[in-house]
Amino acid sequence: MPRRSSPLPNFRNFDPRRVGSRWLDSVRSDDWRREMPIDGNPEAGRLLDLMPASGRMLCRLVSQPTQSYVIQAELPRPWDRYRLIQINFELWSQMPRPQRDLIFLRTVCWSTGVEWFKPDLYRGLALAGVLGTVVEAAQSDAIGVLVAGGLAALAGTQVWRRSRGTQTELDADDAALRVAQRRGYEEVEAARHLNAAIETVAQLEGRPSLNFTELLRSQNLKAIAGLSSVGVPESYRSDRPEP
Repeated sequence: MPRRSSPLPNFRNFDPRRVGSRWLDSVRSDDWRREMPIDGNPEAGRLLDLMPASGRMLCRLVSQPTQSYVIQAELPRPWDRYRLIQINFELWSQMPRPQRDLIFLRTVCWSTGVEWFKPDLYRGLALAGVLGTVVEAAQSDAIGVLVAGGLAALAGTQVWRRSRGTQTELDADDAALRVAQRRGYEEVEAARHLNAAIETVAQLEGRPSLNFTELLRSQNLKAIAGLSSVGVPESYRSDRPEP
């Protein structure tokens, strides 16, 4: 029996603007909420609305009631499709709402700010080392594999250190303050809430004091909020990893 051919689509009345509007409507719809493992938590839904557009595309919220951290985002790996943000909502609910907003925005900005493939010296060396390792392995050159692999490991370590460095942490705070201003907060007000959130999170997690990076972040936020005339010295803004 001959196969019936499907009728050709009629492009006479095709309007690309209508297709674009449908796509925008689908983006604005709530379909993307159901893809996130947030267990129908209304607070999680509010946080999704708070996110910037880049966060909605890259980040996924996960409820972790057993973790000791209030909110946590692991350093995303280059092959990860999404950046997971894990929240203990029982501890989370004990924070004032402005503090929750700012610490959440800060976590999203840090997570989306990690760019493994942003061109720079160390990423270029890491790529060259990986390619060199493959080439030398194909030629069965053990010494070449060792040298190229060492170069890739060294450059990759530097990339990781810079992604956890002080400047990266301060940049995430600054980005969170900018997003908060688009959500109705004043910069000074947002800086005060974020600084208070750092201290509140440490208390809820049972930590007796802030770590070195948190102390630098707190001092920088106090300077922005007008609570201190002393900011973070430039010598401490280097990309040193968190102790």
